[in-house]
Amino acid sequence: MQLGTRWAVGAEAPARLSENVLTVVRQVEADVATFDTAGWRWTLTWLEGRAVVELDDGTTIRERADGTVTVHAAE
Repeated sequence: MQLGTRWAVGAEAPARLSENVLTVVRQVEADVATFDTAGWRWTLTWLEGRAVVELDDGTTIRERADGTVTVHAAE
């Protein structure tokens, strides 16, 4: 696993992310727009060269080897 970076909800995501991951990040941010996310951050790590993005609430976005993206929502 390789550490990437952190950024605030609503801020510009790292340019290294694929368009598929960026699309899902935007969708999740739209889903939580009604919450107070002022202190929330995304954490980007790389596992076997693929993005794993986790929101402070536990929502996790993973990019698969074939380029598809999965989301596991926080419970």
